Amino acid sequence: MSFDQRSSQTLQVHNFYFRRGEAILFTLYKQPIGQYFQQHRIISIIIGHVIVMTVLTVALFGNSLGKSLGGVFAQASCPRGDQAHIVLSGNTLSGIAMSNNIPWQELAQHNNISNPNLIYSGQTICLPGETSEGQMAQSPVQSVPSNAPTGSGNLFPYGQCTYWADERYHSQHGVYVPWMTNSNAWQWTTRANEFRWKVSSTPTVGAIIDLQAGVQGAGGYGHVAIVEKILDNGHITASNMNWGGGANVTYADFTAGSGVTFITHQ
Repeated sequence: MSFDQRSSQTLQVHNFYFRRGEAILFTLYKQPIGQYFQQHRIISIIIGHVIVMTVLTVALFGNSLGKSLGGVFAQASCPRGDQAHIVLSGNTLSGIAMSNNIPWQELAQHNNISNPNLIYSGQTICLPGETSEGQMAQSPVQSVPSNAPTGSGNLFPYGQCTYWADERYHSQHGVYVPWMTNSNAWQWTTRANEFRWKVSSTPTVGAIIDLQAGVQGAGGYGHVAIVEKILDNGHITASNMNWGGGANVTYADFTAGSGVTFITHQ
């Protein structure tokens, strides 16, 4: 028998006993392992949930979790006299500051935001109650007269002007509009009268501005927004959705006049 033949036979024997050894070990230990996991099923489930939550947390927050979490959730409500700005997708702190004539450094400090590049959708940014131009919206929750019905939530489609007007009004006054049907923007004035809300031709900060179709650039369904400032020249700066910016919040100037009303719950 040649050297190569003997080597081949030796290797075959080695492989045979190696596989037998694996089979014996598996037979000996598979039952205890199975019994262990069966007996500790609840512990295994808990460990699994902990691992999943850890992975999700890392994926969501990344390396900034430890150093930026405090800044992200810096402020959930605003002091009396401040204006509450709800951050939407695409907003930046510098953009919010620019729209309100506030230095972004001052806005970050006012909200205890350590990382100005890290704000999240749904976060409340508090705007100081005074700026260099005009009046700022006030944000304390006001009491609602017993004869003025209010809504229980915002059911308008996200991204529409009606959604923003309802959501922004709620953030300032603590109430939603009660009308949900026959409620295209141009219909809000009629619906407000039907629900005994106050309708006026005089703007007030924090009121809903309602533009009829075709008025000052409004489309066929009209347009609603929220009065944020009344400027010295009498113009009105309003926050909007679906006004040249899709679902992003934009700011535009309007004027009181024909086809324009202002709606409040009291």
